[in-house]
Amino acid sequence: MRFTPALFNHTEALVSELLRSTFPADLVVSRYFRQHRELGHGDRGFVAETVYAVLRRKRSLSARCLDDVTSRRLLLAALACVNGLNRRELDIVLHEAEGKWLALAKAVKLEDLPPAVRLDLPDWLHDTLAAQFDAGVLEALATALNQPAPLDLRVNPLHAERDAVLARLNADGLAAQACPYSPLGIRLAGKPALAKHPLFVDGSFEVQDEGSQLLGYLLQPKRGEMVADFCAGAGGKTLLLGALMRSQGRLYAFDVAEKRLAKLKPRLARSGLSNVHPVRIESENDIKIKRLAGKLDRVLVDAPCSGLGTLRRNPDLKWRQSPESVAELTIKQAAILHAASALVKKGGRLVYATCSLLDAENESVVAAFLAAHPDFVSVAADETLRRQDIAVECGERLRLVPHRHGTDGFFAALMERR
Repeated sequence: MRFTPALFNHTEALVSELLRSTFPADLVVSRYFRQHRELGHGDRGFVAETVYAVLRRKRSLSARCLDDVTSRRLLLAALACVNGLNRRELDIVLHEAEGKWLALAKAVKLEDLPPAVRLDLPDWLHDTLAAQFDAGVLEALATALNQPAPLDLRVNPLHAERDAVLARLNADGLAAQACPYSPLGIRLAGKPALAKHPLFVDGSFEVQDEGSQLLGYLLQPKRGEMVADFCAGAGGKTLLLGALMRSQGRLYAFDVAEKRLAKLKPRLARSGLSNVHPVRIESENDIKIKRLAGKLDRVLVDAPCSGLGTLRRNPDLKWRQSPESVAELTIKQAAILHAASALVKKGGRLVYATCSLLDAENESVVAAFLAAHPDFVSVAADETLRRQDIAVECGERLRLVPHRHGTDGFFAALMERR
């Protein structure tokens, strides 16, 4: 892919739109690409990664812009200081007076900036994480969150073996290797187009972060059981749970959004699963939920959350969330966990999970739940995973972070009804 003024103009237009928009970045980017179908796969990759670099590094790039922060300057600073384009490569898009400014921008020393600015975090989030992690860990965590995420796949064991999928992907020129933790995980180098790959079309693999895959193993559903994915969304974890059940038993996929459940249908068709029952509910207190009280063997609650563990993929979230939005989410999380727990029969298991890094959404929600529900007890996550030959150093709770595990940030607590 050759850097051209036309490519720069597309990128600048999209940066400008993203900085004004109140919609999630992935929706804005997808819409822009639908409107500009002349952009090829390589061009789209460059534009997407560059605008995401601006979103990831917005605070430190703003500091490099000195006193004139514009979408154009943010983009030029990102191209020079993050993407590493040299002055000769950038000359084709620079205006006459911008060369001197760009030299000053590149000369800004990050170590002289305040920690929150240097780590590209809003002040409130930096202070919250600084209370949870020591300075060295926070530095490593923030640095990892500012890197693009790898592309992880999950093999569908009903259709294929991981070794066979690995061999095929590598034979097709896609640099693929086994993920270190998930028995079904594969990690790809780069971001190849996979929608038309024969193994995707026939349901042999799905795109799913390795951390998300581990939630399924923590719940550990068995053949013939009654199981629920309480906040199923588009169904990535639902498909894994169904595969672990070998398509036997009954698996409910609950969600309040018809649109999200609609996205599950083509994935379900590819998967070959016959035990999944998608159900749209009005709320966590829907009568369809109450009818199943005390009947389910296992329930997964991947709760709506701030998503701050997914900043590698969704960097706009750190600028869109706030202490107030997190406080609202914790109320919703507690209500959903309480409602979901009513489905679990005696001896059954419950997993509460988020893709957040914040104790307020994680440990605090679980501690309050256990205090209010003495019939539930905590079960050690590390032992549960170790019995499945998954060696993750985590202890009582599953806590995944990108700088240590190479996954998105995840939290999960496993509980059992006595």
